[in-house]
Amino acid sequence: MNFCEIQVKGVLEADWSDWLGGMTITAPADGVTQISGTVPDQAALQGILLKLHDLGLALISVQNVEKPDLPT
Repeated sequence: MNFCEIQVKGVLEADWSDWLGGMTITAPADGVTQISGTVPDQAALQGILLKLHDLGLALISVQNVEKPDLPT
């Protein structure tokens, strides 16, 4: 599993979390939404990115973040 942080331009409400596989959604006042959480594999990540695309949100960045406390 990988821990990913995704940023998109626009505001996405936290109640979309379940639809995005339980990812944590943070939308600060600057109009950039941060979506973060564990992603089991590349297929799951592509599924999340496709859903964000379908919502019309512009992708800013996708980062794989080292989290030493994640189970292997």
